[in-house]
Amino acid sequence: MTVVDELGHRLLDVALLEGEFTLRSGKTSRWYLDKYRFETDPVLLREIGERLASAIHDVEPDSVRLAGPALGAVALAASAAMASGLPFIIVRGETKGYGTGNRIEGPHEPGELVCLVEDVVTSGGALCEAVEAVRTAGLVVRHAVCVVDREEGGADALARLGVRLASLYRAGDLLAAQRHEMNPHG
Repeated sequence: MTVVDELGHRLLDVALLEGEFTLRSGKTSRWYLDKYRFETDPVLLREIGERLASAIHDVEPDSVRLAGPALGAVALAASAAMASGLPFIIVRGETKGYGTGNRIEGPHEPGELVCLVEDVVTSGGALCEAVEAVRTAGLVVRHAVCVVDREEGGADALARLGVRLASLYRAGDLLAAQRHEMNPHG
C-alpha cells in the first residue's frame, strides 16, 4: 500500500460514498467517489489544482495547453491552469449545434502539445473520447493526469491510444487507507 497523504484523506472524507452505484461504464460498485464534492470545495479544488499542475509538469513538461473534458474536469483544468500558468481548452462530449458549433472550446493551434486533465478514471471511455476529439482538432496528446485512477482498465484503454495515464491517487491505496483508518489494529 502506498501511503495516502493528508489531501488523499480529505478527498475520502469529503467525497467517498458507500452504497450501490452505477458507473458511467455501466458497471456497479459498492463505492463512489463523488467528484463534485471535491471539485466544488474551493480549498480542495485549489490544492488539487496545484497537485495536478505539479504532476503535469513532471509527466509532460513540454505541454503548452491543458484540456479538460466537460463537465467533470472543467473545474480541475481551470484550477490546474491557474496553478501552472498554462491555458486550457474544454472538450465537449459532442459538437454543439448552435453558436460556433465547436467541440473544442478555447483558443488552440494545430500541432500544440496538450495534457488531458480528468477527475476519476474507471474504464477510460470518456477520456478516450476526449483524446480522439483533441486529436481530431489537430492537437497532440501523449499524457493524461487524473485525480483518482479506479484501476479498472482506464490506463490500459488509454495506452492502446498511445496515451499514458498518471494519477494523484489510486483507488486501491485510498480504500486501503480508509479501511486502515476505520480499523487501525486489524
